[in-house]
Amino acid sequence: MEKLKKGEKKLLNAWAFYDWANSVYSLVISSSIFPLYFGFLYSKDSPFISFLGHDFKSTALISYVTAFAFLTVAVLSPLLSGIADFVGNKKRFMQFFCYLGALSCVGLYWFTPENVYWGISCFYFGLIGFWGSIVYYNSYLPDIAYEDQQDALSARGFSFGYIGSVILLIICLGLIMTRDTNADSLLAMRLSFVLTGGWWLLFSQYTFYYLPKGNKTNNKMSSHVLFNGFKELLKVQKQLFHNLALKRYLAAFFVYSMAVQTVMLVATYFGEQEINWASDSEKTQGLIVSILVIQLVAVLGAYLTSRLAFKIGNIKALLIINIIWAIICVFAFFVTEPIHFYVTAGFVGLVMGGIQSLSRSTYSKFLPVTDDTTSFFSFYDVAEKIGIVIGMGIFATIDQISGSMRNAIVFLTAFFIIGIFLLIRVPKK
Repeated sequence: MEKLKKGEKKLLNAWAFYDWANSVYSLVISSSIFPLYFGFLYSKDSPFISFLGHDFKSTALISYVTAFAFLTVAVLSPLLSGIADFVGNKKRFMQFFCYLGALSCVGLYWFTPENVYWGISCFYFGLIGFWGSIVYYNSYLPDIAYEDQQDALSARGFSFGYIGSVILLIICLGLIMTRDTNADSLLAMRLSFVLTGGWWLLFSQYTFYYLPKGNKTNNKMSSHVLFNGFKELLKVQKQLFHNLALKRYLAAFFVYSMAVQTVMLVATYFGEQEINWASDSEKTQGLIVSILVIQLVAVLGAYLTSRLAFKIGNIKALLIINIIWAIICVFAFFVTEPIHFYVTAGFVGLVMGGIQSLSRSTYSKFLPVTDDTTSFFSFYDVAEKIGIVIGMGIFATIDQISGSMRNAIVFLTAFFIIGIFLLIRVPKK
């Protein structure tokens, strides 16, 4: 295998290409085909699922399962990241989660009303695989790219992801929209889950071929590896909480990411349940159009945000984006018709790519010079995941009690407002 040096174009592109490979999960499974499939299985006429002895509103159950999966990742990733840095082979950990997620996508093919527990389990492990691999993927950014390359490279990764995932989505839609009956369309949706897992497995190999194993160490796996993993984390924690800029930025990120990720995870379910579609066919086409708008506009959004950060600085750019997000959440409360949903989707796409790519590269820039990049990014990951657990838990509870996702989504505005005030306190350099 060719060994590439830090900053080399081929290495940077190989890293960014993992977004091309894994973003099909976030689009096909999290945002489009799976929510549509789930909505057909549990429609407004029969929205309740019997699970673990309780009757759940379908959207509330999927929110609770999502929150539990993120809690699992939040607990596991700091420990595994510390071990990965200790033994210096984080690529193997990234591969494990990648393959777990991809195979879980394939397993969703057998998700039917008769196999609820199997389907929910595959959904759960798919989430763990996707987000678990992202911990290690993100931690490579300061290892392979110099500081002046990181904003543009982070945006490039998200752009690759948006483009690649749209290509697969169009292929899946070709399968679904050409079917004559609802039963055939549902079968095509299940085949889309298999294609998603296969795409993720296939294209990730290019990334794994060029990425280094990790920062070299002479440490070996032993019976003390868990203890050493915790030691690694404690060492990183001391450095992190003595860095004022890093500590304050992480607190701000924790709060606003809670709202961003929750909105992104429930957007399609919101459109499926809360918009006044004229028919099932209009609903399917409308949701797909909205998702495509979000993905394509997000490519532009990631690029424009990178340019804005270059001109005014990362923190000021994040402040502007958070203000736009807060306005979107307030507006969403009044969204009832398809045209309103399309407009909202356009604005979500514009700020979605920007806030994700810039948040990642801003954190990378605040890091001290260190070899423990995986452990540092595990704190970033934990902040994001615990935030999602809280956000999805609050969202699901309000949805379950009030019976409306509309009330739940407007509540998220408060988190963006708090995030704005916390960002103001972050030192600008």
